[in-house]
Parts: sequence; C-alpha cells; structure tokens
Amino acid sequence: MSDPYPDTPGFKGNDGTSEAAATIMAASVSRLRRIAMLALHKLGSATPLEAIAITGLTREALQPRFSELRNIGLVEATGTRRQNPSGKWAAVLRLTARGRAML
Repeated sequence: MSDPYPDTPGFKGNDGTSEAAATIMAASVSRLRRIAMLALHKLGSATPLEAIAITGLTREALQPRFSELRNIGLVEATGTRRQNPSGKWAAVLRLTARGRAML
C-alpha cells in the first residue's frame, strides 16, 4: 500500500491520536494550503511562521501545509534562513513557478 502523503495529511505514531487529527484535517487541507500559498504570494518569501502570522490561523493548522506544499512542488526553499521568535532558524520559502500558476 502506498503512502497517501502529501495528498492527504500525514500522521505519526500508532496510538490513533495523530491519525484521528489527520483525518479531521483532511476536509480543510485544500483551503488551508491555498491560504498558505496566498500568504507566501503576498509576502514574496517568508518563513512558515512569518506567513502564518499574516493569516490569523494557528500554527498547528497551517505549518504542516508548508511541508505538504514543498513535497508537492508548489513551494520551495530560497536557500536562506531567518530566526523565528523562538530563536530557532527556519528556511525562507517562496512559491515555485508551478505554485504561482496555480493561484
């Protein structure tokens, strides 16, 4: 059986909690991915937290979408990194040509 990620939200662990959360998110994932892409489009390039900050959504809802979008090929790393408010460094992302065409 093939892994449906990134077409559907992924999950880890085997206690069922993560899988249940992924199942719940599946209904919203297309809309949330579009919001993530629009935030990057508006900013030009941003870390996931910078993009999330302008959406008004939670990190938990939107941050995984950036990983999915990267795996799908709609978002790419610019090769630079910036520090998040937590002090940790994060990749700066931008839309790919394919991502821009989808908007």
